[in-house]
Amino acid sequence: MTDSKYFTTTKKGEIFELKSELNSDKKEKKKEAVKKVIASMTVGKDVSALFPDVVNCMQTDNLELKKLVYLYLMNYAKSQPDMAIMAVNTFVKDCEDSNPLIRALAVRTMGCIRVDKITEYLCEPLRKCLKDEDPYVRKTAAVCVAKLYDISSSMVEDQGFLDQLKDLLSDSNPMVVANAVAALSEINESSASGQPLVELNSATINKLLTALNECTEWGQVFILDSLANYTPKDEREAQSICERITPRLAHANAAVVLSAIKVLMKLLEILSSDSDFCATLTKKLAPPLVTLLSSEPEVQYVALRNINLIVQKRPDILKHEMKVFFVKYNDPIYVKLEKLDIMIRLANQSNIAQVLSELKEYATEVDVDFVRKAVRAIGRCAIKVEPSAERCVSTLLELIQTKVNYVVQEAIVVIKDIFRKYPNKYESIISTLCENLDTLDEPEARASMVWIIGEYAERIDNADELLDSFLEGFQDENAQVQLQLLTAVVKLFLKRPADTQELVQHVLSLATQDSDNPDLRDRGFIYWRLLSTDPAAAKEVVLADKPLISEETDLLEPTLLDELICHIASLASVYHKPPTAFVEGRSAGVRKSLPNRTIAHTNDEATTSESATVIPNQESLIGDLLSMDIGAPVAASNVSQPPQSNVDLLGGGLDILLGGPPAVETTPAVQNTGNGLLGDIFGITTQTTTMIAIPKITWLPAEKGKGLEIQGTFARRGSGVYMDMTFTNKAMQAMSAFAIQLNKNTFGMVPGAPLQVPSLPPGQTAEVSLKLSISGPIMRMEPINNLQIAIKNNVDVFYFACLVHGHTLFTEDGQLDKRVFLSTWKEIPAANEVQYTLSGIVGNADAIAAKMTANNVFTIAKRNVEGQDMLYQSLKLENNVWALLELKLTPGSSEGTLSLKSRSVEVAPMIFTAYDMIIKSSF
Repeated sequence: MTDSKYFTTTKKGEIFELKSELNSDKKEKKKEAVKKVIASMTVGKDVSALFPDVVNCMQTDNLELKKLVYLYLMNYAKSQPDMAIMAVNTFVKDCEDSNPLIRALAVRTMGCIRVDKITEYLCEPLRKCLKDEDPYVRKTAAVCVAKLYDISSSMVEDQGFLDQLKDLLSDSNPMVVANAVAALSEINESSASGQPLVELNSATINKLLTALNECTEWGQVFILDSLANYTPKDEREAQSICERITPRLAHANAAVVLSAIKVLMKLLEILSSDSDFCATLTKKLAPPLVTLLSSEPEVQYVALRNINLIVQKRPDILKHEMKVFFVKYNDPIYVKLEKLDIMIRLANQSNIAQVLSELKEYATEVDVDFVRKAVRAIGRCAIKVEPSAERCVSTLLELIQTKVNYVVQEAIVVIKDIFRKYPNKYESIISTLCENLDTLDEPEARASMVWIIGEYAERIDNADELLDSFLEGFQDENAQVQLQLLTAVVKLFLKRPADTQELVQHVLSLATQDSDNPDLRDRGFIYWRLLSTDPAAAKEVVLADKPLISEETDLLEPTLLDELICHIASLASVYHKPPTAFVEGRSAGVRKSLPNRTIAHTNDEATTSESATVIPNQESLIGDLLSMDIGAPVAASNVSQPPQSNVDLLGGGLDILLGGPPAVETTPAVQNTGNGLLGDIFGITTQTTTMIAIPKITWLPAEKGKGLEIQGTFARRGSGVYMDMTFTNKAMQAMSAFAIQLNKNTFGMVPGAPLQVPSLPPGQTAEVSLKLSISGPIMRMEPINNLQIAIKNNVDVFYFACLVHGHTLFTEDGQLDKRVFLSTWKEIPAANEVQYTLSGIVGNADAIAAKMTANNVFTIAKRNVEGQDMLYQSLKLENNVWALLELKLTPGSSEGTLSLKSRSVEVAPMIFTAYDMIIKSSF
């Protein structure tokens, strides 16, 4: 017999009948009545009037009836808080029942009733259940603590439930351990402090790893997620954890597999990249990832999105598994497109023939979107794998010969990119492209074809006729095509001025007089004035060499990629966005990043690597690096003191305008008490140095700010980055209600507090200092320290951009141990080394070391070799990117060479600029 009958009743006066049945003396009749009530509640009927009658049914030994009553209670307790108190006594009694199922049911329901009035009554029953003899009750109580914390965090802390929860990590039952871990993780994410509740250590980790083998699959996921937050103390411990986690890769549940991979990916950062263990572990990661691709499409998609991240971080893991990413005819489109993207990431010289064969096959499919992506992928292969470019171009020409409209158009778009990548190499195919001119109807394809005609106008005899044919319907063209037409005609005129004068006048007239598009008009006027005033300058501007394009698949910025690797097996890894980008409030959690390889080499092996080559062409120095003298004095304790006077700032401002050194904050000399002797031993002249201060410049001039002028600079004070601004009202009306917003940026900078600017009457000025928080969404900017700002007041919203001074992003914890410096430099590939020539250097090696330390660039070691002073330095940026530096100086010379190594080479220009500014400063 089914329970569907309970959902079919439509009687009048039903509430009255149910009330009578709920108070019946017969147990069966009472149970039937409760089932009817639950059914009515399920379909949306209001049966809250029966609250006291249902609560009376709690006094029963029948487990099924008790479950139903508790279900009703959970639903209506919030709307009937006063009446819910009636159930408290029964909860307390049920928590002491002889049946562990009833005790667990009671404590589970207690956690689900979110009513402040009765929460305090539930503390004692919960405390008993946390120490219950039955593990089923204890594991249920552990989850209840997390639910209670969400209702009243202060009460949970005051009652000592957190300590009891931590004790459960040592429980003998693996499921209790797993639930305790899950509860602590949940509490930790919603904790206001952001600090971990449990400091994981070797003993705790050992308990978790022991429980891992015996608990359920979801328990394993919670434990693995906790293990991912632990950083082993050395490489030996990291290897041990890897060995105990590796068996999880064979689990049937995809969530367990991905969570295990997340932990192993983090631990791989700590292991020596050239060790046999690391190579073996890397090989073990491929089969489980491949196995996930034989699941249902939804799981496949999640796996592919995670694989996309893994391939970007460690392409070697799947370099031999190209075939598993070949598209099947019955794959859904979202799986096909993701597989296609990964194929491009894995493409290399050894497998490119296989990849191109597949892509050519895909280009004949019936799914138009997929065909377009396949054609575009061929172009990406040509750009990525240079030796295959000719073969890719031949494949694209074959596809153009099919005369399938959307294939032809997509091929033309990618051929334009190939021309950019390999100039003067494949222009012989232009005539074939021009044959298809009449079939192009999509804006991107038309714009690409116009660009090709304009770029190679001198090689196309009838280029003027071709461009003129486009101009006939100029007003109907897409803005993208109109802009390309304008530029292409100007290029043609500059290359063949004699016979194209009428054509260029026509297009300039169309762009400037007949168009409503401001971008098109502005470009038209610029070209017109260039051509009429200085044709030579116009030629330099319009026909300038274009920067070569590069392979565009690795779109994720390295620090973002590292953060997403820490979120494998979560929504962040599917969206390819950090949690802060789509989760609001505290539940977004703290930002994570992969561990630096700095802890991996504190064992005996690292200290004996005397023959390691760290810095190219200086093999003889490296073995002695560990014994070098430390040359940098400790930074002065008063780094954050303000300048002594405004004169210092003004002088510095003039220096910057005239190309001289920036102003430097100075403080009175500090009397040496114990450092003098140490300085004499190392030959260092001890002096007080402080962080350089960059004078304010105008960010928003009054003419653009409707009378509001903003001058600003960036400074580092107390381990934080500050925007120091001067607001001046040069308008005729008062300004008020100021607010600020920052666009997404490379370092995730957002205002740390609301902008506090007082109401500004006309002619008044206000000084404001705003602390920036490094916790916002990330987007790669160009240059990386570019910051786009919006300021709002009662007049309008104003937009401007400025560059954050690089030295303000250097953190105070950027000093590496000498051994760690040695091993890290060795691990970073030579391709990641950049050199920069310094000139106008002020001071000797010791003075430079002191200046740099004051600005959070720490000297690890110094040495004089063959008459040259060598400084080895490290720094860490706010986004956890490390940079290792080697400075070569010739005593008495004002020039030097700075070498930089980092896993994120894109930070080099900013660091070089900041370093140059610091080193030229005078104290």
